[in-house]
Amino acid sequence: MKLILSFLKKYDIAIYVAYSLTLIELVSELLFPFILGIMINNGIMNENMDEIIKWGMIMFGITIISFTAGMTNSYISAHISVSSAYDIRKKLFAAIQQFTFEQLSKYPTSALVTRFTNDVRQIQNTVFMGLRIMVRAPLMVIGSVIMAFIVNPKISIVFLITVPILIIFLFTVLNIGRKMFVRVQQNVDKVNLVIQENIAGMRVIKAFVRGKNENKRFSEANETLARNTEKAFRFMESSMPVLMFIMNISLVIILYVGHQQIQIGTTSVGDVVAIVNYALRTVMAISMFTFLTLAFARATSSAERIAPILEEKVDKPILKHDYTVKHGAITFDQVNFTYPNDTVNVLQHVSFHIKPGETVAILGSTGAGKTTLFQLIPKLYTPTSGEIFLDDQPLHMYDTTNLRTQIGYVPQSPLLFTGTIRDNISFGKADMSGTMLIKAAKDAQIHDTITSFQHGYDTVVGQKGVNLSGGQKQRISIARALLLQPKILMLDDATSALDTKTEHLLLDALRTYECTTLIITQKISTAKQADNILLLDQGKVVDFANHATLLERSAFYQRIVESQAEREISHE
Repeated sequence: MKLILSFLKKYDIAIYVAYSLTLIELVSELLFPFILGIMINNGIMNENMDEIIKWGMIMFGITIISFTAGMTNSYISAHISVSSAYDIRKKLFAAIQQFTFEQLSKYPTSALVTRFTNDVRQIQNTVFMGLRIMVRAPLMVIGSVIMAFIVNPKISIVFLITVPILIIFLFTVLNIGRKMFVRVQQNVDKVNLVIQENIAGMRVIKAFVRGKNENKRFSEANETLARNTEKAFRFMESSMPVLMFIMNISLVIILYVGHQQIQIGTTSVGDVVAIVNYALRTVMAISMFTFLTLAFARATSSAERIAPILEEKVDKPILKHDYTVKHGAITFDQVNFTYPNDTVNVLQHVSFHIKPGETVAILGSTGAGKTTLFQLIPKLYTPTSGEIFLDDQPLHMYDTTNLRTQIGYVPQSPLLFTGTIRDNISFGKADMSGTMLIKAAKDAQIHDTITSFQHGYDTVVGQKGVNLSGGQKQRISIARALLLQPKILMLDDATSALDTKTEHLLLDALRTYECTTLIITQKISTAKQADNILLLDQGKVVDFANHATLLERSAFYQRIVESQAEREISHE
């Protein structure tokens, strides 16, 4: 719970006010039975109307004070709980934005979504209950016991036996319940994962007629969640009858002992009524403990899931130099790379040098390490060993933020955000002029397509660009990268959905940019237009030369060319 307390620190004053109001409300309620006993003894039993009116008016005033304090406390508690939840979400989002790919790989998307929604909501509810009743309930029990002893110690001895038993029982329930709700939250992650995959892949599911199978997969995850949730709630709720049973027995004993003392004249009716009132208040307070322990158990498990994300350390090396990419020269020197929690070397002793302004095509079979190589350049991942140089300076000496603003990166699966086409193109450079934006769109060969839409650049893009074709999404993503005026442009199979003519026009336009261009491609027609071609196979560099040279000396390249030529003939 240290996590929750750390986010409440900034609301110290408001919390003090809330707890002060709680104390006022508590004292008012504890005085009520005491004064009721006095009114019965001095007024009702003696048939003295003046005493009844006097103490009745005092009780009414106490009720008003209690009501006002309670209402104000609720208002302040709601403000603190909502504000702290807002702060947690903000800190969570900021933390994830700083994550490296290695850190992101630890947490599935569905698990992160659950933490932002369900887990934060559990903490928010518990903070509210903590300020409103979590402190008030135990203080009410303690205060009622003390006041009962002030009224009549002999009758109140019953409290000394029952209250410790109940406290031990509640702590046991809380500890077991916390573990059960950790499992429930993990089941929520799994349900969210299935939902997310199904919504994202609905077209594929329908195309392969896998609806029944996915329904079965969801039902299994959903049933597990329902079963574990039901088990957790049943366990927590079963504590309530136990608590009430013990307290009701205590109440019966108090009434019996009180009746005996009234008979022998050692106590008064008013004192017995007051003690019974304190017993009832204790029962009510303890009945809240079921809900409090339930909320606390869920909040604790949620906090334990959120804390690791916020505690993830992002190494930010102290840079002695403020390097910027000025020319775009790239050198890999014996670079090896292995993904986190894996043992396979995706890249093995990779070495090559790319001159500033060169266009280099990267070819290789699936799994050769092409995309991985790309991800090392903008420091999305860090090499396991070896060194990468940009403009002859070690990559690790570059500030990550500055570095990425000088690299235009188009991933293998272009991602568009909900918003207009203009918003998506200017995503990395919102302050660029409209003229520059249009130029980037023209160079990406998407301008004419955009202007053919009814709303042009203000056309709203659906989630992930669902209302655009694959080629249109690729070209918008390329325009977004070109708008940065990068020194290094990286296209990860970003022309796969383009026809030959459009691709040729695009590559011609790219030559007008003063940048080093890397293109991952499976097309020999694309590779031929590059200055050099980097061949990768199983994470190793097979060769590095231009098309003509490779055609002469590389058997690996010759097989790729022949394979594509055969496919083209078979399609004719």
